[in-house]
Amino acid sequence: MEPSTHRPAAGIFWQIMTGLNFVAVTAIVKHVGSDVPAAQAAFLRYLLGLVFVIPMIRPILQAHLTRRQMTLFGVRGVLHTGAVILWFYAMTQITIAEVTAMNYLSPIYVTIGAAVLLGEKIAIRRIIAIVAALVGALIILRPGFRELSPGHIAMLGTALMFAGGYLIMKVMSTEVNAAVVVGMLSLFVTLGLAPFAYAVWVPVTIEQLGWLFLVACFATAGHYTMTLAFVAAPLAVTQPVTFLQLIWSVILGAAFFNEAIDAWVVLGGALIMAAVSFIAWREHVAKKQALAGT
Repeated sequence: MEPSTHRPAAGIFWQIMTGLNFVAVTAIVKHVGSDVPAAQAAFLRYLLGLVFVIPMIRPILQAHLTRRQMTLFGVRGVLHTGAVILWFYAMTQITIAEVTAMNYLSPIYVTIGAAVLLGEKIAIRRIIAIVAALVGALIILRPGFRELSPGHIAMLGTALMFAGGYLIMKVMSTEVNAAVVVGMLSLFVTLGLAPFAYAVWVPVTIEQLGWLFLVACFATAGHYTMTLAFVAAPLAVTQPVTFLQLIWSVILGAAFFNEAIDAWVVLGGALIMAAVSFIAWREHVAKKQALAGT
């Protein structure tokens, strides 16, 4: 039996902590708002976060990366660069709940991409789950019933680009250790964001730098606790807990940013999260069946 199946309570706990960390990230970015351009805010978040890359320098140098691996890391850096710019921009245009709910589309895109690009098979039940998730996105966006803002379009692009980056990470995680994957992402994205930040640069205060450093701290902590959740329990256990992040986002937006509670956003987000959880559960069942057959 896999070690990850022994501690479901720990997995749920760490997934809850992951959600709280990422909600803190969205809240701080929302607080900074449009005072700092999206590209510059994203660049400063990654630049300040390079302090967490220092322990990863040795593993990166020892990895002796090939040209192919460097190319893949570069492509992932480009995708992630675009995604974070769009994400920071979306945070200034739409509600925290909408950003959170639409970000749930990334695992759906990953599932589709894995089938198209990596040749993974998709059973009919997963196809139904994907359709359900896309229906959830339509419920959130409600095209024809309300005007779509640039923030909604930005989040569609964000989820798609993040999914592309996750697919490359899936390939690279089998070739190099986690420290190299995380460290190379931070380095490439910082470099990728630099020219965009330079093009829109405005003076920033010490207070704004402090807030953006906190973004880096919470984001790093979120990725770390997410890893702990993955180790402690399978995705089938931890994935449904992610829906709490949407609930917290709705409460946070209403309490601190005067954002109206939109039942359609909650409903659409719940449908997407249910589809993602079902896909995670099916992957867990398939993996157990494969192990039982060996």
